[in-house]
Amino acid sequence: MTIDLYYLPASSPCRSVLLTANAVGVQLNLKFLDLFKGEHLTPEFLKLNLQHTVPTLNDNGFLLSESRAIMCYLVEQYAKDDSLYPKDPKKRSLVNQKLYFDSSTLNQRSLDYYAPIMFGGAKPDPEKYSKLEEAYEFFNKYLEGQAWAAGDHLTIADFALVATVSSSEILGFDVTKYPNVSKWLAKAKKTIPKYEELNHAGCLEYKKLYDSRTKGK
Repeated sequence: MTIDLYYLPASSPCRSVLLTANAVGVQLNLKFLDLFKGEHLTPEFLKLNLQHTVPTLNDNGFLLSESRAIMCYLVEQYAKDDSLYPKDPKKRSLVNQKLYFDSSTLNQRSLDYYAPIMFGGAKPDPEKYSKLEEAYEFFNKYLEGQAWAAGDHLTIADFALVATVSSSEILGFDVTKYPNVSKWLAKAKKTIPKYEELNHAGCLEYKKLYDSRTKGK
């Protein structure tokens, strides 16, 4: 059985999938795609994912893109229990809520702020930065009175969010301004299996990419 994952270590969505796969005991065959060389635009890859995005999963012919969908699939298909993605409708809805919050708000606002600087040569936009800060205020409030993003135990929502938050942190975003987020992040770094190898190493690649594209600007 071979489960291929097309990925880029610097990508936070890719890293959240790596954390999930490790947590459920799935061995991935990692296929690095250099997006800057257009390797995601080859005819071969377009057959796997017409949107030409990473991460992309190929589980013995079953093709899936979108990181959060991949995370859910890996847990439902391979996990020994449902602790990371509960089957109970209310508990699962809370996990889904935080996954969608990450996708549509926290990660999106991070991209809105950093991507134009990295890839468009734009100057930092105070308005976009303010929106990013607001997103962290939301997350800080969500974490009030609970240990993890969706309740009292670790779920895939934490994998998605930790990849996003650590990516902002490594570029200099001051997470300590948000006490609950800061506490959660510190706990996640110590608790999530293989955090350094599967997430922090990719954060360093993200920082290297950011620095290389903004040097002298």
